[in-house]
Amino acid sequence: MTSATPPLRLTPFRATTYAPGTDLAAVVCPPYDVIGDRLAAFEAQDPHNIVHLTLPRPAPGDGDRYSVAARSLAAWRESGVLVRDPAPALYVYEHVTAGGAAIGLVGGIGIDGPVLPHENTFPGPVADRAALMSATRMQLEPILLTYDGGGSASDVVDRTAATAPMLEFTVAGQVHRLWRVAEPDELATIASDLAGRTALIADGHHRFAAYRAVQAADRAPSGADHGLALLVDAARHPLELRGIHRSVSGLSFEDAVAAAAKGFDVVPLAAGDDPTTMLGREHGTAFVIGAGPRLALLRSPRPSVLEDAVPSDRPDGWRELDAGVLVDVLLAHLWGVDDADPRVTYHHDGDEALRSAGRDAGVAVLTRPPALADVLDLAARGERMPRKSTSFGPKPWTGLLMRELATGQ
Repeated sequence: MTSATPPLRLTPFRATTYAPGTDLAAVVCPPYDVIGDRLAAFEAQDPHNIVHLTLPRPAPGDGDRYSVAARSLAAWRESGVLVRDPAPALYVYEHVTAGGAAIGLVGGIGIDGPVLPHENTFPGPVADRAALMSATRMQLEPILLTYDGGGSASDVVDRTAATAPMLEFTVAGQVHRLWRVAEPDELATIASDLAGRTALIADGHHRFAAYRAVQAADRAPSGADHGLALLVDAARHPLELRGIHRSVSGLSFEDAVAAAAKGFDVVPLAAGDDPTTMLGREHGTAFVIGAGPRLALLRSPRPSVLEDAVPSDRPDGWRELDAGVLVDVLLAHLWGVDDADPRVTYHHDGDEALRSAGRDAGVAVLTRPPALADVLDLAARGERMPRKSTSFGPKPWTGLLMRELATGQ
């Protein structure tokens, strides 16, 4: 960090929340980009489920989806469904799943500070999130950041989490807990510890880019120089890291295998073989492709194909990254599909990717997570992974804390 770069700042804010007494299990949901085919289920849970704001679906004649979200938000606030805290604070948020846990601080992250992206973004989702933010004047869901800490800010987190939470509930087998941090001494300790650190965007690259787009727009709302974020200490509370899978519609399994065989060794798998287990046994670049019960392992990409397919301007180490080989070799070079092609759908769950491939007469590509060291190395060098390469988690759910823009902090 140079002297010209502002320090890492996590600013207290007056949170907008559901009113006390609300059945939170009925109104919260995962981040907008991991809901997938569960959208209708969340919509049906409650007319005030937050998904009606984050992924609005207007009825005919209602106007565009952003104005519908803005009108719904205004109505919910006027009727008392949503309320705003009287004073600013930071929050300790804990999210426990069967696979792991995340605990950290929620506040407004200074978007001009040392916050490093590690993935490229698509312009469409950035514009979508920016339009929603501009219409609602609200940051509806926190992004997920991580940093190499182990310092006094994490001491505050751990001390706070040892007390009774202000709220706790379970939904879909996952536990959510929340504490309020407003003591001036605690806030000063957190600010001092974070000032010399650098954060990595673990999840929410498109929303962070949308934060910057809204802040850079003409007549930007006050408070737009900060973005709602959950900041997790990687040293004390490391996150899970998973890969993100793809499905490609309109590409048959037979054609996908025939094309892939020009660049990889293809090993047919039995119906009972577990893709995760098979991938875990591989030491080099590998993928599992599938459609329905048919599965095949792709491994050992040919050096000559790597030479032909990977652009010369890719950063050092790119050819050893599964994500880099997936985008440049398998998708673009062998299958003739750009990663931004509308036929490509992204999935956080491998079974969902296989189901989607079956519905869309396509093929799924199942991947392994990248090594965290590779992600951090690229980010430190100012380089980025391919779009949708990583899935850090557990991700903060939406609806617990929202940050208003129109009137600042």
